[in-house]
Amino acid sequence: MSEKELNSYRFSPEREPTDEMLEQIMKEVAEEARTSNRRAAEVYWARMRKNARAKQAKWAVEIESVLHGEQ
Repeated sequence: MSEKELNSYRFSPEREPTDEMLEQIMKEVAEEARTSNRRAAEVYWARMRKNARAKQAKWAVEIESVLHGEQ
C-alpha cells in the first residue's frame, strides 16, 4: 500500500480499513506516542533538575546563615 493510499483513508462505516492499513496506522500512532512520551519525560526531568538546584541553593544559604549565627 502506498503512503498516498494510507493518507487518503478515513475511518467510516462504509469502508473498512484493510489489515495492512490498520497495522500501518497503529505503527505510526505508536511512534508518535513514543516521541511524545520521550519529550514529556525530558521536560519533566529538566524541571526536576532545575527545582533541585533551586532548593539546594536555598538550603545552602540557610545552612550558611545558621553556621555563622545569622538569622
